[in-house]
Amino acid sequence: MLLIDANAILRYMLYDNSEMADKVRELIENTKITVRYEVMAEVVYVLNKVYQLPQNEIVDGISIFLSLRNVETESEEVLSLALRTYAEKKMDFVDCVLYGFKAIRGYDVFTFDKKLNTMMQKLS
Repeated sequence: MLLIDANAILRYMLYDNSEMADKVRELIENTKITVRYEVMAEVVYVLNKVYQLPQNEIVDGISIFLSLRNVETESEEVLSLALRTYAEKKMDFVDCVLYGFKAIRGYDVFTFDKKLNTMMQKLS
């Protein structure tokens, strides 16, 4: 298993450094890579806070990236729901991932976040 970091994903998605982006593209074309939730959370944070992209553009770009043949995640269902929730709600992406774990895997989640608690209560 080859893990990829946020910087590599950002270079690939933004193509702001062609040399680095091409290396990542070549890697993805020839190697199966795994993207962890923590890394995806960093990608979302940077795209939102640094590049100030709207949530729907972030979700569209990440969805395209995750649909690439050699890209996999720990749980596509959880991440997919987290991305949809992030696109629809004004919530932090990490809270959306926690919501995804509750909704898809039935994990218990403890939080003081009122919006997240309200959404999770609707699942019960």
